[in-house]
Formats: sequence, structure tokens, C-alpha cells
Amino acid sequence: MNPTAHPKRIDCVLIASGKYHDIDFARLELLKLLGEDERIRVRVFEDYCHLEALRAADFLVTYTCDVVPSLAEQEALRAWVEQGGRWFALHGTNSILRFLDNGLVDSPAWAPHFMQILGTQFIAHPPIAPYRVEVADPTHELVRGIEPFETTDELYLSDTHADLHVLLDTEFEGDATGFVRSRWRHARHPVMYLRELGQGAVLYLTLGHCRGHYDLQPLMDHWPTVDRCAWDLPVFHRLLRRGLAWAQASSKPAG
Repeated sequence: MNPTAHPKRIDCVLIASGKYHDIDFARLELLKLLGEDERIRVRVFEDYCHLEALRAADFLVTYTCDVVPSLAEQEALRAWVEQGGRWFALHGTNSILRFLDNGLVDSPAWAPHFMQILGTQFIAHPPIAPYRVEVADPTHELVRGIEPFETTDELYLSDTHADLHVLLDTEFEGDATGFVRSRWRHARHPVMYLRELGQGAVLYLTLGHCRGHYDLQPLMDHWPTVDRCAWDLPVFHRLLRRGLAWAQASSKPAG
């Protein structure tokens, strides 16, 4: 054995920020998972403006809500993925939220290029309640051996903007109370999918809502409960670990 041999360092950019979620909790949980591999070094940011860090990164992880990169940052993200980067996008990364005077929540199409990179844009979700997640492609390595499971989380209803390889999905018909687009016909909706782009890809997992007592300010001063949703499920952590392992296998050229 060569005593000087050592594993190659892996550089990750984690963007964790946004509204109406316990970002501190999600950030810490993701850092714990990333810390399970001693090769991974992480730089943590609240937005997409640190393009030099992105270009140097082996992979990107995002947990955000209503955080939209500028057009220049969107173009840099697309180029990075096309050149072989892998982006593990979680929960509200694809959201744009605007609270209207009538009390409804709108999801305006203000960043079509960003949503085309991600493959979807969040539009609405019904009130948080239990639902069943099914395995759409049980042969794929990311979900092989995963059994259908129940979760209590936000069920994402999204517009699709690219070809998706759906890995997990769920079905829904009903009302997304409080959103502009509130009535939804019966359909299946992706919960986890791959979106290939050039030599790279985006892996998106919609699960993982979390909220503490103070995370709805200024809409509400104090939320009565602490919500962890899918974070309480071992299967969610299994999916997160698989997603992070997938993201590390980037084909982005060194340097």
C-alpha cells in the first residue's frame, strides 16, 4: 500500500435559504449527511451569486423557497450542468411565491429559463396531509428496493418544462386551497425525477417540508407546531443519501 495515497477531495456547494421554512434545520441536516463522507468539503451560501464557487464545485445541492437566480446566474447554472455538473435540488427550489391582496398565493412564470433547467415549476400544494408515494421506475438504482410509502408533507403540483425521468410519483385530484390555481384534475405528479441536460443532470426531490415556530413571519408571528414532515422518515434519509451519492459522480471536467 502506498502510504502517501489518499482519496480525492470532493467540493460541494450547498445553497440553503428562503421563506416560510425552517432553513436552519434543513441546512444542518444536509450538512450532517454531507459530513458522513470525509472527502466532501462544503461551501454554504444563501443565493446563486457565487459563480466562482459553483464553477469549482463537483456538485450542487439546493434547499430553497422563493430564491430565484438572476438571468446571468441562470445561464451559468445551465452551462455548468451541460458541462457535466450534477445538481440535487430539494423541495422548494423550483418555487416563486407571491401573496396577492385577495389572500391567494400565486406562482408567476417570472423565470422560465430557470424552471426549464430544473424541469418543473411549483404551482400549488393542497393542505399538508398524508399521501402515498409510489415507485415509478423500480429498476433505477436511485430507487431500487424502495417500497411505496406514506408521508405527511406538501404534495407538489407543478408545471413540467422538460422531459423528465420520473422515479417516484403520487396521484392527486382536488383543491389546493389558498392558491390561484386551486382546482386540479386527477393526475400523477412527480415526487422524484431526473432531468438530463447536456452531459449533466438535475435530480429533483419534492419532499422535505419543514417549519418551526417563527418561519411564517411576517405573515404570522408564531406558528403553533414544529413540522418535520418527511424528515421524520428513514426512507427520506435513504433517498437523500442516494441522491448525494449520485451527485458526487459528476462528469464535470476537473478545474
